[in-house]
Amino acid sequence: MAELAFPLAAKLIERLSSIASEEICLVWGVQADLQKLGRTMSTIRDVLLDAEEKQARNSGLRSWLRQLKDVFLDAEDLLDEFECEALRRQVLVMKLRT
Repeated sequence: MAELAFPLAAKLIERLSSIASEEICLVWGVQADLQKLGRTMSTIRDVLLDAEEKQARNSGLRSWLRQLKDVFLDAEDLLDEFECEALRRQVLVMKLRT
């Protein structure tokens, strides 16, 4: 289970980069926050590489990686909700213009 933490971190970083470039972020004023979060996730990804190599010898580290994986899954769910809300707002704006 813990071996999935690094790929999840990489996936979240990619999604954050994509979302941060969206126009909707400018409107909501969250672009800087998402970019900062992306930089933090990049640092975490680097630490994960080292931790995943050492987890076989350290049960505490294995447990921490499992917990971190759960956090990444929660963050992914939050990004899904954010993207859905952004799309919903875009549809509403388009309807108001027509």
